[in-house]
Amino acid sequence: MHDLKALRADPAAFDAALARRGLSPVGQQLVSEDEERRAALAALQEAQGARKALAKEIGLLKRQKLDTAEIEAKAVALRDQIAGLEERANTIQTRIDDVLKALPNRLDASVPDGKSEDENVVVHVRGEKREFAFEAKQHFELGEALGLMDFPTAAKLSGTRFVVLRGALARLERALGQFMLDTHTTKFGYSETSVPLLVNDEAMYGTDKLPKFAEDSFRTEDGRWLIPTAEVPLTASVMGDILPADALPIRMTALSQCFRSEAGSAGRDVRGMLRQHQFTKCELVSVVKPEDSEAEHERMTQAAETVLERLGITFRRMLLCAGDTGFGAAKTFDLEAWLPGQKAWREISSCSNTRDFQARRMNARYRAENGPAFVNTLNGSGLAVGRTMIAVMETYQNEDGSIDIPEVLRPYMGGLNRIG
Repeated sequence: MHDLKALRADPAAFDAALARRGLSPVGQQLVSEDEERRAALAALQEAQGARKALAKEIGLLKRQKLDTAEIEAKAVALRDQIAGLEERANTIQTRIDDVLKALPNRLDASVPDGKSEDENVVVHVRGEKREFAFEAKQHFELGEALGLMDFPTAAKLSGTRFVVLRGALARLERALGQFMLDTHTTKFGYSETSVPLLVNDEAMYGTDKLPKFAEDSFRTEDGRWLIPTAEVPLTASVMGDILPADALPIRMTALSQCFRSEAGSAGRDVRGMLRQHQFTKCELVSVVKPEDSEAEHERMTQAAETVLERLGITFRRMLLCAGDTGFGAAKTFDLEAWLPGQKAWREISSCSNTRDFQARRMNARYRAENGPAFVNTLNGSGLAVGRTMIAVMETYQNEDGSIDIPEVLRPYMGGLNRIG
């Protein structure tokens, strides 16, 4: 979560970091509670020492066949005192932990101030918006007209925010995922990984999805969670480990199904595939030494950008402001693709540096020169497959409703160069 030692050293700086996210100060409160907890632990240690001394004295007196009733009464009183002090220290620790669990990561100094996505900063734009001689359609208009994107059947099977893809569009989704995996493994050295789609509480908590985002995820009757992203099992794979320094960096990628309840998005993006309960995503995760995390963040973001560049999708990189940076992130770059049918920029990838925030929650460390130290973890979409397919469909559409296949995808499509 957060470094309590650093908080004690400068509670004002801790509160200033919270203020950047629009949160109330808690630094001094936590310091006071921690002082109370440490006082209880000191008293506990003293009482335990006194009780140990009494136990020795009682043993000596019994060997001498002397009366021990008075001393035994003191020992009983100390036992009760010890139990009370243990309960007090644990209660205070729980209160501190409950506060810390609910607090987001501290923002990197380079993150701009701002309250909402309207204040995010454009870092750069790549590519030119395609000009159409006709009115560009949205992806669901194209897909339904081709008979390859079926929302009514999906609703019959599962309800809203699902889709059935057929024929060439189903293959296009598969092709995009394979193309992303191949790009990240061959060009950027990520290790392809197949992960469980069900994880436990510890994995979700360690990757900052619990307790804050419980309502955004699906839970099974046996208490496990459907993964909201492969970030969870990939990052949590080092949970509790002390890694050799020469094992870092670790770079992993996984193409997986993801599941989100979209609890807070009622009424948003109801039409089409932009916001689904189930979707495919190619995830990137890096585990690095602290001094390498900033460079790794840039490297990861460039890996995601490379996929868009090879596909010929116009996009821009955004540096998220304080008010739009996610709970676990210290700094985030979003990649937004231009969707001609929507005439809007839409997020297609989010690449975040969490510094040691997740590592503290997971107790993931490496053997540094001066002893075990927390690793830094990073995660990014490389990319969201469904949203990438939307961008391809809308960018490469023709007036007759057909869709050209980007050249880099044709080998994955059996040589097909057009859908429809």
